[in-house]
Amino acid sequence: MRRIWFRLREVAAASAGKRLLLCETLVALSAASLAIRLLPFRTVMSMAERAASGPAPASTPRQAACARVRWSVATCARHLPWRPLCFPQGLAAQWMLHRRRVPSVLFYGAAPDAAKGLAAHVWVCDRDVPVVGGRAAEGMAVLARFPAGRSGRAAFS
Repeated sequence: MRRIWFRLREVAAASAGKRLLLCETLVALSAASLAIRLLPFRTVMSMAERAASGPAPASTPRQAACARVRWSVATCARHLPWRPLCFPQGLAAQWMLHRRRVPSVLFYGAAPDAAKGLAAHVWVCDRDVPVVGGRAAEGMAVLARFPAGRSGRAAFS
């Protein structure tokens, strides 16, 4: 109970803009989590295939939008009771960037893992800048990118 109270106090202390962004992220993470659980994989990935429409924002607003989405997804995912992993976080981030007309790329990759046999990961980039999941993408082989025609650096060194 104490932990929930701390979370509520933290959100209440945030600015109105941040609270609104956290609400948007809560909806996006919830929708992504439900979509992954309830819909066929092909349907979920077709949602990620849609490219952002319209002109992309200039560099500075684009970087600011990516930073806000990065912060919001990380903050919200850390405080949700069901702990969304990389896939719902990546989908939510991409949807949120799409709303801001930032043309992001969602990468789906895998790498050998001694304990599991194969480890899979999802991450989102804007150009060469990781927005969500970039650190864990090191060493991953890209299996697919969404939208497929978009460029973007898939692996980080």
